[in-house]
Amino acid sequence: MNIWLKPHRIVLLLMALALVVYAGLSMQWDWVPRYSGLLLHGIWMTIALLITTCALGFLLAVPLGLFQVTGPKPLAFACRGFCTAIRGTPLLLQLWLIYFGLGSLFPQFPEIMDSFLWPYLRQAWPYALLSLTLSFAGYEGEVMRGAFAGVPAGELEAAHAYGMKRMTVLRRIWLPRAILRALPTLNGEVVLQLKSTPLVATITVVESYAVTSTIRQETFIIYEPLLLISLIYMVLTAISVVIFSYFEKKVPVHDV
Repeated sequence: MNIWLKPHRIVLLLMALALVVYAGLSMQWDWVPRYSGLLLHGIWMTIALLITTCALGFLLAVPLGLFQVTGPKPLAFACRGFCTAIRGTPLLLQLWLIYFGLGSLFPQFPEIMDSFLWPYLRQAWPYALLSLTLSFAGYEGEVMRGAFAGVPAGELEAAHAYGMKRMTVLRRIWLPRAILRALPTLNGEVVLQLKSTPLVATITVVESYAVTSTIRQETFIIYEPLLLISLIYMVLTAISVVIFSYFEKKVPVHDV
C-alpha cells in the first residue's frame, strides 16, 4: 500500500484540506496581490540567508569538528570552547552582540569608513549573515566531531596501510564517511537554521517575517499574514527534508 493511502495519513490530509478551504473562504486575502512583490523579496532573502549561512557554516564546522578529534590540544580546546559558547548562548543574544557591538566599533575607524567595505558594513545583513553562520558552525561543528570520531578506525588504518598520505585519507575516506554519518543530523540543523532566520528582523533585515510584520502594521490584518508566513516556512521545510531524504537514500551508510 502506498504510504500516502494509510488511514491516518488520509485523515490528516483531509483535515489540512478542510483548513485550507476554510481559510480561503472565510478570511481576508485581498491584500496579497498588493504585497506580492514584497513577499517574494522576503522569501528570496530568507532562502539566500539559509543557503549562504549553511554553506559557510558547514565549511567552518568541518575543521571545528576535525581539530577536536585530531588536536593539537590547544587548538582542540579552542574549537571546543567556541562550540560550547555558541551552543550555550541564545542566537538572539549573539546577533545583537555582533550587530550592536561589533557594528558600533567600525564607525570609530576612519580607515574603515573610507574603504570600499563601508557601504556594506553600514547595512544590517552582513551582521545577520555572520551571526547565523557562526551559530550554524557551532552546532554543526559538534556534530562533525562525533561524525569524525565515529568513522571506524579500521578503514583509516587500511588506507594508511595502502600508503595513502594523511590529506588523501581525509579527502577520500575520512571526510566523506563523516559527512554521510552527519547527513541525517545536518538535515535537522538546516531546518532549525531556517526557523532561526526570522530573528534577523530584529536588526532591520527585511526577510519573510519582517514582511509580514509590515503587512500587519499597514493593513491591521493580524491572522492572515501569520498563516501565510507559516505556510511558507512549512513549504521550505518540506523542500529541505525532501532534498536531504533523496541524498540519504542515494548514499546509504554501511559500517563494517
